[in-house]
Amino acid sequence: MKSLHAGLAALALLSTACRTEQSGPADPDAPTRADSASATIAAAPAFEDGGRGLAYISNQNGVISVIDLATMKPVGSIDPGATEPRGIGISEDGKYLVTANRGDGSLSIIDRAQGELIRKVEIGENPEFVRTRGSRAFVSFEPESQAGPPPKPGTPEYEALEQDRESRQTTPARIAVVDLEEGKVLKNITGGIETEGIEFSTDGSRILITNEADNTVSVHDIETGEMVKSIDTETLGARPRGIKRAPDGKHYAVTLEFGNKVLILDENFEPLSTFDTGKIPNGITYDRNGERLYVALAHGNSMQVFDARNDYALIGEVPTGERCWHFTFTPDDRQLVVTCGRSHEAVVIDVELLEVSRRIEGLQLPWGIVTWPRAVGTLDTP
Repeated sequence: MKSLHAGLAALALLSTACRTEQSGPADPDAPTRADSASATIAAAPAFEDGGRGLAYISNQNGVISVIDLATMKPVGSIDPGATEPRGIGISEDGKYLVTANRGDGSLSIIDRAQGELIRKVEIGENPEFVRTRGSRAFVSFEPESQAGPPPKPGTPEYEALEQDRESRQTTPARIAVVDLEEGKVLKNITGGIETEGIEFSTDGSRILITNEADNTVSVHDIETGEMVKSIDTETLGARPRGIKRAPDGKHYAVTLEFGNKVLILDENFEPLSTFDTGKIPNGITYDRNGERLYVALAHGNSMQVFDARNDYALIGEVPTGERCWHFTFTPDDRQLVVTCGRSHEAVVIDVELLEVSRRIEGLQLPWGIVTWPRAVGTLDTP
């Protein structure tokens, strides 16, 4: 790992200017200009050789926490200039950190190294999930999203919601495609009623979207926005949420929350199989080599690990915290860092031992997490 660590130092991985104190939830009336967001920025120490990079955690009730992955301790925070940041991503060159902000329906574009807000881009009502590819961000927003999770199919609440939507013209969710250099929305891709996870085909020409309220996974041509395929998951398991492509590009794994299952699609987006998980699977990713599949259980309060080379046999399960959705490997693949919203913490798991090695406490409803250098995770790929 010496060459990787040397590279980390050469790239000055630690954000050279992170806000040193986190004072609580962002003030919705506070100024949002770049100079106001950087007013309390202070220089952070550079990594020595052996440093492991940084993690950035979006706090839905706060700002962005910056974690030193060498010590697994907070080293500062960044104000996105908006309230309720959820989806989070980093551009491929590491220049930009972006967050989707529920409070005002915006995307914050931040100079990652300086910790400064560059601009905000209006997206639409209820933005949530972010994936980046090249110099673009793909941001889901959901005008029809209800407060709290969608009701379970077959319940009176579900039937009432379906009748309401049938009685009026509903507004589908969309994926805003944002040029990060220009700071503007290039186009919108229409998804289902409540769009969640986002993944890309191996060649980058298609985008796959999980639509939880529709119980579908839809595949779209990125350039035209046209839907080229729709996979119905209702008979397999309701409420698709997380989605991840295998490193070899031959499979896609989709969590089916109300089915307590994972659906495996082939490279042509055809269903191959399902397998059982614990309660309410959400975030999902393969490891770097595609040998293992990791699934966060939002209600099972644990991380499950499956053998992707042996019919997804269960390898192990690690207790985590409450409502853990998103997680990432560290750039050296040695640890997982899992954001657990309802227990207001990030849980660090030793990948080899499958044991919790540390808990990062005092977060404020943490939602998503990414690292620099980029690592394998539910919201990112190297």
